Amino acid sequence: MKWIDSHAHLDDRAFEADRATVIARCSEAEMGVLAIGSSLRSSREAVRLASRYRNIWATVGIHPHHAKFVDEAALIELKELAQDDLVVGIGEIGLDYYRDLSPRDRQRSALRQQLNLAIELNLPVCLHNRESTDDLLAILKETGKRHCGVVHSFLGDGTLADEFLDMGFHLGIGGPLTFPGNEVLRVAVKRTPLDRILLETDCPYLTPVPYRGRRNEPVYVKYVAEEIAKLKGLALQDVAKQTTKNAIRLFGLSD
Repeated sequence: MKWIDSHAHLDDRAFEADRATVIARCSEAEMGVLAIGSSLRSSREAVRLASRYRNIWATVGIHPHHAKFVDEAALIELKELAQDDLVVGIGEIGLDYYRDLSPRDRQRSALRQQLNLAIELNLPVCLHNRESTDDLLAILKETGKRHCGVVHSFLGDGTLADEFLDMGFHLGIGGPLTFPGNEVLRVAVKRTPLDRILLETDCPYLTPVPYRGRRNEPVYVKYVAEEIAKLKGLALQDVAKQTTKNAIRLFGLSD
């Protein structure tokens, strides 16, 4: 693999008409993809996609938007899904105080329960954080254990980057790095060690320049990598090689 998109929502309706074609483009680009679960339905679909395509792996989890639906039965099914050999992480989990589509107390409870599941199964986590940093950090610290995983779609400054890095996390960097006016993020990425960065698209969302405003897809991670290479004064192939190595190491990817 030359590239890995560490965060793609390939089950999204935006891909219904041409999902197989999008995945074929990934194969042509020698790209691996992590299909991210964000609900029980999408987690099931991520596992199905991973079982069908040899360049796809799955994570399973319940996004904070759906936290109000997390109950004992949901956690039991999530645990069953997570034990599939092609499931390499728990996520997308976390907190979202921007949209508040689930009550905040239910979000915090669902996050704690899924973090505990990740510890039990020895799996890395994929964290969502939107206007909820203080509570997210507090919950991560209260477990008393060092989680491994990635802070998905990191958009913070250098100080916040350092805090997550000190806790052992990687930073998922996507399309927003290419947006004009995101200088704070560019400074943070420039100072972050390359061996702690993962490329991601969050497709079909957050499409990078020059395709901003259109549907995103995994092969567009190249444009994120180009921006990282420019910031760090590196060759594009060096960014691709190291970020691919990072994802393989973190998620234990193999053929």
